[in-house]
Amino acid sequence: MQEITNNNKTREIDLIKLCVLVLKQWQFLSRFAVAGIIIGVIIAFSIPKQYGSSVILAPEFSSGSASLSNSLSDLASSFGVDLGNSKSSMDAIYPDLYPDIFESTEFIQSLYEVPVRLQKDSNTRTYIDHIIKDGKMPWWNYPKAWLSEFLKPSDPLPRKGEGKIDPYDMNRTQWDIYKSISSSISCIVDKKTSVITISVKDQDPLVAAILVDTLQLRLQEYIIDYRTNKARRDVEHYKQLTEQAKKEYEDVRNKYIASSDAHLNVSLMAASAKIEDLENDMGIKYNVYTQSMTQLKLAEAKLQERIPAFTIIQPAKVNPQPVSTPKIVILLIWIMLSLAIGIGIILFRELKKNQTKLFTH
Repeated sequence: MQEITNNNKTREIDLIKLCVLVLKQWQFLSRFAVAGIIIGVIIAFSIPKQYGSSVILAPEFSSGSASLSNSLSDLASSFGVDLGNSKSSMDAIYPDLYPDIFESTEFIQSLYEVPVRLQKDSNTRTYIDHIIKDGKMPWWNYPKAWLSEFLKPSDPLPRKGEGKIDPYDMNRTQWDIYKSISSSISCIVDKKTSVITISVKDQDPLVAAILVDTLQLRLQEYIIDYRTNKARRDVEHYKQLTEQAKKEYEDVRNKYIASSDAHLNVSLMAASAKIEDLENDMGIKYNVYTQSMTQLKLAEAKLQERIPAFTIIQPAKVNPQPVSTPKIVILLIWIMLSLAIGIGIILFRELKKNQTKLFTH
């Protein structure tokens, strides 16, 4: 029983009477049930199946890297080179920001040209061609798509000669494609273990597996490129210094050899002084060259240290089972919703018609 207070009087709704009234209207309810079945079947078979694939990987977090950096720094300091202290450095892109990388327009647009193939079609096509040509949508979305195309036609890809899609000036079709891809991929990072789970949903199971494997490779490349950016620039810098120092050393050495051969049997003080100056200059250039070589080797060692390793805990695989909502569940939801509407109409009518008979004082 449920109590309702009104004007300081307590009235109770007789739930048993309400149930009896509802059961008496079973024929009326059966119409709503049939309508729910019809609607549920139409919607269940109109929604395309979605297949999923995922990759689980763990990034490297080595406690020994700090000691290696300190050893390199100590060794480099003896040559007057400052490689920095790894203890005070910290990555600006840490695992919690990886999902934001997946949502960037530049990252998603880089997936457009990924070659994929369908499970029932071995012909290779680009991912965006698959989205445009192979993708299916519910029938109730067609009027909106036709109307949008009729009012303002727009190309999903740039025309020939126009280059790449401008991420700051996408048309409606390009924006819809971007949102569709963005909603079908996900990256979840476990804050406790830093384990990364990358998932992809697609209407073809093989495409989902290919794309999720591509995503984990792109993420690794992105992270490696970021973490080694400064180290790679240092290697290029020291490589240029080494090449320049080598050239200067070889030039002064050739001059020294030529001058020594030319004044081999000459005992003039001027000739001896010139040869001595060239010899001293050659020694200085050689020392600069050897120091540059040492700096280059240290920079290469630091670059190798900065390259992270990833452990694939669960590789990508083709999952034949769809991950979308089962058709039977959609059907049951619509049947229950239709019955709830029918019961609501019955109760509203009876409460309005026979209100005094349904309440007891």
